[in-house]
Amino acid sequence: MLNSAGTPLLVTTPEADSRQLIAADLRCLIAQIESSMRLIDAAMIDAGLERNDTSDQAGSTDILVLDDVTPRYATASAALNVCRAGLGRALQYLSDSGDPV
Repeated sequence: MLNSAGTPLLVTTPEADSRQLIAADLRCLIAQIESSMRLIDAAMIDAGLERNDTSDQAGSTDILVLDDVTPRYATASAALNVCRAGLGRALQYLSDSGDPV
């Protein structure tokens, strides 16, 4: 779980437009999703390397190993990709509404 204790609250002030604060928050969420996607990719690679290290190498080019971990990682990655696309659209809608965000 993300610890946001050290993160200052985003408050609308006369100096900051609420749309800019929303856009900054969306960008932060997109960055977090992209970070999670990189972690999932790395975990998938690590899981593949571990499987290859313990498998019999003789004739391994003719054998396809299906594991139960990759589909979960792939499903999580696909869900995050959908979230990222939705947040990107939300950010675009904000920028289409007038002032640049």
